[in-house]
Amino acid sequence: MKTIQFKNVYVHSYGAAGGPMEKQGLLGSHLDVAFDDVYCGEKTYEMAERKLLSCAIEAMLKNGDLKAEDIDCYVGSDLINQLGTAHYFMKHIAQSFLGVYAACSASTLASAICGMMIDAGYAEKACAFVSSHNATAERQFRYPNEYGVQKPDTTTFTVTGAGAICFSRQKSEIRLVSATIGKVVDFGFKNVNDMGSAMAPAAFDTIMTHFKNTNTSFKDYDLVVTGDLSKVGLTVLFDLFENEGIDTDKRLADCGLIVYNLMDQPVFSGGSGCACSALGTIASLFPKIKEGNIHRVLVAATGALLSPVLVQQKDSIPCISHCVVYERVSV
Repeated sequence: MKTIQFKNVYVHSYGAAGGPMEKQGLLGSHLDVAFDDVYCGEKTYEMAERKLLSCAIEAMLKNGDLKAEDIDCYVGSDLINQLGTAHYFMKHIAQSFLGVYAACSASTLASAICGMMIDAGYAEKACAFVSSHNATAERQFRYPNEYGVQKPDTTTFTVTGAGAICFSRQKSEIRLVSATIGKVVDFGFKNVNDMGSAMAPAAFDTIMTHFKNTNTSFKDYDLVVTGDLSKVGLTVLFDLFENEGIDTDKRLADCGLIVYNLMDQPVFSGGSGCACSALGTIASLFPKIKEGNIHRVLVAATGALLSPVLVQQKDSIPCISHCVVYERVSV
C-alpha cells in the first residue's frame, strides 16, 4: 500500500492522563491529569481506565475550546475485550464512533483514520483516542497482578493512562503529514514476557516501507520513535537496521523509554500499552515540536496481536506497526 499523504490535516488540540507511575515518570509534569492511585478514585481497574480516558478527552476538549458534539467522529481503542473502555465511555457521547483494534499500535492507526476522514472532507474535526491500564492489561493477557507472578527483565510494563488528539483542517503549529499502514508480521516469537522482541520486526518493516514509499531516510527526520519496544525490543530493532547496513544516525528512540525512568522505576524493560505511544507523542513530542526543538518526527506505534488462548496453545505472536509523521509549521 502507498503511504497516504495528507494535504490539510492539523493537530487542533490534545490531552493526556496518567496514573501514579506515569506521574512519577519522565513525563509527569506534562500530563494534563495524573492520579496518585491506580484506581483513580474508582471501584475497579476497568472503571479507573474509563476515568483516565474521560480525563484525557475532557482535557483535549478544554485545550481546544471545544464541546464533545463539535467532534464529528471519534476513533478509539483499548486492550480490553470488546474494546470495553472505549465502548462504555462512548455510550455517554451521542456522536459517531469507530472502534478499532490494533493492540498497542492503535494510537497511530486511529490518527491515520482521522486524517483520512478530514482530508477527504467527511469530517471537520475527528478525535483519535486510546487507553490502557497496567492491571486490566495484565489480567487480559498474562496474569492478574494480585497473583504476584515473578516476571523476567524482558517484560514490558503496561502504561496506565489515556491520550486523545483532535484533528482538523484549521491550521496549527503541528501538521499531520502522512501515514503508512503496516502489515502483519510474525517472526515466530512465543514469549508473552518479551513483547518488544516480537514487535521489533513489524516496526522495522513499516519504517522501511515508509522510507521506500516517501524516498526518505533517518536523516529526513529529527526523530523516528517506536511505540513500546522498550529496552529489549529497541535493541533488536537497532540490530535489524544494522544488519541491512542502515545507519540510524542516533535518531531512533522508543516511547517505552520516554514515559518512564528505568533507573528509578520498577518497570522492567520499559513501558508498553496503547497509552505508551499516546503519552510519548502527546506529552513529549508535541511540546518539543511546538517549542521548535524538533521539526519533523515519524511515530511508528507497535502492537502484539496475540490471543491468550492461542498463545496457551503454543502459537506464535503476530505483530503490526502503523506510522504517522508530524511536522512543525509556521502559523
